[in-house]
Amino acid sequence: MADKNNNKIMAVLCYIWILWIIPILTDAKNDPFVRFHINQGIILTIFSLVIWVIGFIPVIGGIVEWVGGIALFILSIIGIINAINMEEKPVPVVGTLFTVYK
Repeated sequence: MADKNNNKIMAVLCYIWILWIIPILTDAKNDPFVRFHINQGIILTIFSLVIWVIGFIPVIGGIVEWVGGIALFILSIIGIINAINMEEKPVPVVGTLFTVYK
């Protein structure tokens, strides 16, 4: 039971920007459930970097960065809820684009 709760905590960490590095550095990376959420966290980090780069474009970049930031926040909350409920659902829109960490 403690191992299951530990893996749940590691899965939740994956959605807090760059903290997906912590599960990669522990034995939790061997659990398929945690590995799935590590992948989702990496995808969201890449999505946030893309939004950040687009934000440098005058006028439209600011709008995209603002809307993208809100979307990223919502996607992270959805991912955290999925991790807490022990579900392996990809986050909407960007979660199924590619697999980063196997």
